[in-house]
Amino acid sequence: ADPEGRPWRMSLFDAFYVMTYTATTIGFGEIPYPFSYAQRLWMTFSIYLTVIGWTYMLGSIFGLTRQPAFRAAIARHRFEARVRSLADPFFIVCGYGQSGRRLVAALDEIGYATVVVESDPERAQPHLLLDTRQPSSLLVADARAPDVLEAAGLRKANCAGLVALTGGDEINQAIVIGARVLAPQLPLLARVKSQGARETLETIGDVIIVNPYETLAFNLQVALAQADVLRLEDWLSGVPGEKPPPRIEAPRGHWVIAGHGRFGHAVAAAFDSAGLSYKAIDIDPAKCGDEGILGTALAEDVLRRAGIEQACGLVAGTDVDANNLAIVNNARRLRRKLFVVIRQNSAGNRSLIEAARADMEFVQSVVMTNEIVQQLTTPLLNRFLTLARRQDNVWAVGVAGRLRDLVGETVPHTWAISCDPALLGARHALVEAPEPPLTLMQLLQDPDDRLRRLKAVPLLLRSQGRDVLLPDEHAPLRAGDTVLFAGEAGIEGLQRRTLADDVAIDYLRTGREPPRTWLGRLLAGRGVQAGGAAP
Repeated sequence: ADPEGRPWRMSLFDAFYVMTYTATTIGFGEIPYPFSYAQRLWMTFSIYLTVIGWTYMLGSIFGLTRQPAFRAAIARHRFEARVRSLADPFFIVCGYGQSGRRLVAALDEIGYATVVVESDPERAQPHLLLDTRQPSSLLVADARAPDVLEAAGLRKANCAGLVALTGGDEINQAIVIGARVLAPQLPLLARVKSQGARETLETIGDVIIVNPYETLAFNLQVALAQADVLRLEDWLSGVPGEKPPPRIEAPRGHWVIAGHGRFGHAVAAAFDSAGLSYKAIDIDPAKCGDEGILGTALAEDVLRRAGIEQACGLVAGTDVDANNLAIVNNARRLRRKLFVVIRQNSAGNRSLIEAARADMEFVQSVVMTNEIVQQLTTPLLNRFLTLARRQDNVWAVGVAGRLRDLVGETVPHTWAISCDPALLGARHALVEAPEPPLTLMQLLQDPDDRLRRLKAVPLLLRSQGRDVLLPDEHAPLRAGDTVLFAGEAGIEGLQRRTLADDVAIDYLRTGREPPRTWLGRLLAGRGVQAGGAAP
């Protein structure tokens, strides 16, 4: 009622306004006129009803946001949105352990985006602090699930490949098999550590298989006979910009292998191929075998029984970094001049491995990264290295010298250039106007100044199914030819610009730059020269 006692009825807006400040407990009072007792009783009931209601509602919402399933759904939605937005080529990396983290960094360095799938939330944590130049997204999920692979962009046209780097061979097999079914043409790479897993993946076909133990054993075998070839291989397959590896020449003679697991067996196989004698030490009778020595290499008497006092080299290959360091120290007390190969298992134990002052180090993440980047991004480099192993040390020293003169004492960038007739410049020079012929030299000249030579070395020319090592710079190029180069960063872009520009490619072939504008072409057609009229 109003002050004069006349009944006053609220409008719909007035009622809504009163309930709004009542439900939120703001408490503006009784407006526009004081309420009756009946009205106050109703307002009291409304306050309890609405406050309890919205308190329960907010509590439920806050509780939902803390549920792992809800948070995972939100993360999955954001992840899929980021993957859908990727326009540049990217790789899917399954597994974010030591090798996975290093691989993501290496791919970022050479300009590839990455999509990471890791099932362990703790192992995925370092990705939150990752600082990359290219986009990198992570999803905590099991990569064996087909829907996870599809969410990671497996079927996107710009997906450049998938790498299975989880800790188990069976998991890697399942990931690769699922990926092959979903994307039959996609390049796939898997890490395996057992022969059974290798044989299983070989039956699938078109799967790149990398065994880090076999890779290190093969490098050791090359170091026994072709030290300079090994240095060239490590140099070209390293991370661009880093320092090149030192020259490693392993001696021939008797060796002691401490730890005869999968790593030790791979090293033993390399020694068998090289015809070297060795003794393996292991505390597991099943791994040790009949010809090995049962025991621990931490004991000096066991090392003596293995012939350490007459040995030329030691392989400290147990799965405990501290033990490997102790084995090296014990062995050097008995034999000062030893060629030492040491295995590093954990990235956090780098200082322990450095303290061993080993001649050759096996760091699985480093070996894996170099091998994978080489196989996936520049497969022609793998072909070059295969052919290089058939050469002698003198040849390798010459190649290394040419690289050093151009790029200095750093790991060069490597890339492959294809003479694709679909490119405007390549089609003009190879099909429409093949005279004068396009040669390799034109790809080694600056398209802005043909007198300036680009700092790059042609390593391999693949032409009409034939491979030519260190091709002559005046070799003619044909449609479909592919050339592997090593050199400074940024040169690849200049070469691709040359093959895409018919004017630039004519300038490099003839020394004359054709006019680019319609007026220039008109004057050129009439014979008008710059600076005067036609004669």
